[in-house]
Amino acid sequence: MSAQTRLNKLNAATDARKARLAALKSLKRKAPSDSTSAAHPEPSSPPTALTNLQPPSATTPPEDQPSTAPYLSGRNYDPATRAPKLGFDTLPAHLETAATLEKRAHDLHIAVRSEQAKERADEPLDLFKLQPKRPNWDLKRDLREKYQGLEAETERAIARLVRERVEGGKKAVGEGEREEVGMEGVALVEAMHRREREGE
Repeated sequence: MSAQTRLNKLNAATDARKARLAALKSLKRKAPSDSTSAAHPEPSSPPTALTNLQPPSATTPPEDQPSTAPYLSGRNYDPATRAPKLGFDTLPAHLETAATLEKRAHDLHIAVRSEQAKERADEPLDLFKLQPKRPNWDLKRDLREKYQGLEAETERAIARLVRERVEGGKKAVGEGEREEVGMEGVALVEAMHRREREGE
């Protein structure tokens, strides 16, 4: 069996399927939209027998069919405005009277604000809080940025000097006094930190 014959068979099968689907589609358009027939469909005969059916409007007179306006059912459709519902136009009554979390938070916010305003009004003016800034405050502000980079270098230099001093002390003194020399190094670092704090 060659590829060409297989292709021809497949094309013929697709054409037949398209024809059947078109026939069923036209039957669906012609079929009545009765809910009882949709709920209990009758067993249908093969599609060839369905093509011989006549439209239901030709068999029944128009007086028997009720003429109703189209019913649009949808949660998000508003038939009055003929547009989708966008939410509440007004808040429901139970939400206006109910104590919601947002409402309680707003009430709490207002209460705290009023208490703070009362405290400010009752509190006398503290003159110690109104001290002027020192004359060199702007110099310290400018130097603080430069000083941050130097702090790390200073710490490393102090640690190096302490290590050198401890190692020198170890060489000069015997093994028995190593702990004592190490304690002196820690005490030295603490003393340097204290001096720096006092200098500030």
